[in-house]
Amino acid sequence: MIGLWSVVLTAALILSAVVVLGVGSVHIPAGDVVDVVARRMRLITGAGVTPLNDEIVWQMRAPRVLGSIAVGALLALSGAILQTLTGNELADPYLLGISSGASVGAVTVLVIGITSTLSQSLLMTLASFAGAVVALVLVLAMATGRSGALPAGRTILAGVAVGQLCGAAVNLLIMVVGQRDVARTAMAWTLGAFTGLRWGSATTLAVVAVVALAVCVVNARILDAFAFGDVSAQSLGIAVTPVRWAFMIGTALVTAVCVAFTGPIGFVGLTVPHIVRLVVGPRHAGVRPLSALAGALLTLWSDTAARSLAPGSEISVGVITAAVGAPVLVVLLRRQARRS
Repeated sequence: MIGLWSVVLTAALILSAVVVLGVGSVHIPAGDVVDVVARRMRLITGAGVTPLNDEIVWQMRAPRVLGSIAVGALLALSGAILQTLTGNELADPYLLGISSGASVGAVTVLVIGITSTLSQSLLMTLASFAGAVVALVLVLAMATGRSGALPAGRTILAGVAVGQLCGAAVNLLIMVVGQRDVARTAMAWTLGAFTGLRWGSATTLAVVAVVALAVCVVNARILDAFAFGDVSAQSLGIAVTPVRWAFMIGTALVTAVCVAFTGPIGFVGLTVPHIVRLVVGPRHAGVRPLSALAGALLTLWSDTAARSLAPGSEISVGVITAAVGAPVLVVLLRRQARRS
């Protein structure tokens, strides 16, 4: 079942990427898209590929497609891991305040205009990581009881509180400190967009996605053990606290990289793992890789909708994912209410 869905989602992702590369103000047939990609990968000589098609497909659209796939996979994977580690089916980087904390770091660099010998993208990644870790520590400090338990309701409330606090800090930085043009850029960035992705940033995101997925596959047994609770994990010889912190900090780093390049994009990490569980069941070894594939599909088509629904302008991709994710969140809350 899991193997079949892996093949189906992988095929759907490849087919979608070919279709999406041809969508835009200039429509390019799928056959021409394949020719451009095959020529760039030195699979064909590509004598019939025009310079215009090569410029549009390879230089303008391909980095954006690759970046949206990587970010969707990373956010969905992060949501699946956080839900496993906290035992909370509503956990995700956005709802736990991690994305908002990363936004504070990135907006601080963007608005204040901090300069150093480091490139701005690396500086924003480091600042985002610092903000994400601080937000995560605040949430866990507020939610963890004396016994070390992490109640689901208190964790969500702590995440909402930290997220609101970080959101207020971002607005304060933009409205008070930022100059007019910078403030407008920063405000648009806070809604999430793949507009500025180029080959360098898209390749970085893709490498991070591959490494994160490999780490999850290698440590599948450890992550599965957390699904049965801390006591069960300890009985299997797992050092629960250090392992949990290592994965949570790793999740914060992954989120920070995504936020630094594309801005905060909500609901992907929350909704995708739940949809995958509804289809293939709760087995975590299958949920994580399938969530990565399904998350990649969601952000790929959300970005396509964001740049296609309003001709002449572009909707922030966070608006599209929120329109999809909010109804799913309502359904999840209603399911929890019926169980209680």
